[in-house]
Amino acid sequence: MKHKALDMTDLEAVRELDLDYDFIYFFAGLTGTSQGFEDVERYNNVNVIGLSNLLTCMREKGSKARILFPSTRLVYKGVARTPLAENAEKEPKTIYALNKLTCESLLQMYSQVFDINYTVFRICVPYGYLLPEGYSYGTIGFFMNKASKKEDISLFGDGELRRTFTHVADICMAMYKASHLASTNKNIYNIGGEDFSLKEAASIIARKFEVELSYVDWPALALKIESGDTIFDDTKLKDIIGGYLHYNLSTAKL
Repeated sequence: MKHKALDMTDLEAVRELDLDYDFIYFFAGLTGTSQGFEDVERYNNVNVIGLSNLLTCMREKGSKARILFPSTRLVYKGVARTPLAENAEKEPKTIYALNKLTCESLLQMYSQVFDINYTVFRICVPYGYLLPEGYSYGTIGFFMNKASKKEDISLFGDGELRRTFTHVADICMAMYKASHLASTNKNIYNIGGEDFSLKEAASIIARKFEVELSYVDWPALALKIESGDTIFDDTKLKDIIGGYLHYNLSTAKL
């Protein structure tokens, strides 16, 4: 297997890539919620210009590869206790969310104008890892890092906001299975999982590590960004690839 490190924001570097493949998994990017407001230019460059450069090179080389692109729950407007289908109302409240929605539009645009192939997968809250260094990302990562140090897990407000939690192995399998179907080309899919409140998810981890939960007031900025439930309706994906979820938070190795 060949490995090549490059800067996706450097168009000339991207032009050196061999694009003669069936699929391109586009995982380059910066994630985060409020962090993007502190570094708008970098987020725009990495998340949007990076994809734009790839699309430019695919157009120039006539690449027929299909881009498999991970998007985010944060493109949606959160609605209490309501599963969100792919056509649900959009309301990006962060630079990262706006970047992802812009990238989705870029893919659709280049598909219509230059016949670029793509499939977008919207992901809610991923968890799980295979690296020995320990958890490094996401909501469960925050819970795990606190609990593994025998610190209580802190939650904003009452912890009752609900999310869809999905193991990364299930995410990868869903993307893999869907990518090999012609009908999923130039389409967008939610990847489902388990519906938990943040309190319920934190409680599972707290029990495993024998720590407690604590509650703090919402920071003003976080409350504006994170208010509302984001629960995924993945009917569209399941209708095409069938069952694909094999992990659950209660029994997964964490």
